[in-house]
Amino acid sequence: MLDMTGYAAATFHRGIRTIRLPTTVLAQNDAGIGVKNGVNTFGVKNLIGCFAAPFGVVSDFDFLDTLAARDKRAGLAEAVKVALIRDPDFFEWLTCEAQALAAFSPRQTETMIRRCAELHLAHIANGGDPFEFGSARPLDFGHWAAHKLEAMTNFRLRHGEAVAIGMALDVCYSSEIGLLRHEHAESVCMLLEALGFSLWDEVLDHGEGRKLLFDGLAEFREHLGGELTLTMLSDIGCGMEVHSVDLPALETALETLSRRNLQ
Repeated sequence: MLDMTGYAAATFHRGIRTIRLPTTVLAQNDAGIGVKNGVNTFGVKNLIGCFAAPFGVVSDFDFLDTLAARDKRAGLAEAVKVALIRDPDFFEWLTCEAQALAAFSPRQTETMIRRCAELHLAHIANGGDPFEFGSARPLDFGHWAAHKLEAMTNFRLRHGEAVAIGMALDVCYSSEIGLLRHEHAESVCMLLEALGFSLWDEVLDHGEGRKLLFDGLAEFREHLGGELTLTMLSDIGCGMEVHSVDLPALETALETLSRRNLQ
């Protein structure tokens, strides 16, 4: 709803002011406090849209009481994402408070949402390219696979659920190529599992599904409109850009997640 309204408002009279009232954990953690407005069209994630900052955002925590547990949980993935690429202390806090967050404790949930808002606003103000004129999408860590997984499951997977799998795959890949220490990749996977996420989906059980997932790399590059640019981790809280993918290493990373799912 925020994306559709934001897109319409940005095009009406060359743009009118909008105030967002995000009503989900996902929106209060991420989608409601950024500059993106994207709408899924013809089965393609965010095929049409624009960059337009809202005039204001009001995050009312009382809305979260209306959500099903699955939707509360899905939004936690975006908090893990921004912590991984921006704030190691926040990641440590999420790890320490994982049990309370998984139980949707109001105090920890509100603290999490406030910190996510601070990190997103800092990126918009100081990130250097908040409107993504270049090829990088620094806040899209784990999203190349997530967007493809959403489409592959006909959006059965919530966005946050797909992002959790995408982040797990990317940290395992970063570990596989020696970019990220193995114990850091393991700590990310353990946090996601502690929050209640599955790091696997049945569409990946067969070779055809895995091939379709890897096709998401080319689709992500086309979405960027330039060279392939992915955000990977060199450390907790430290994202870096890579412009190529070692497919055998990515296949090994996916197999690592498959084995983890069977344990």
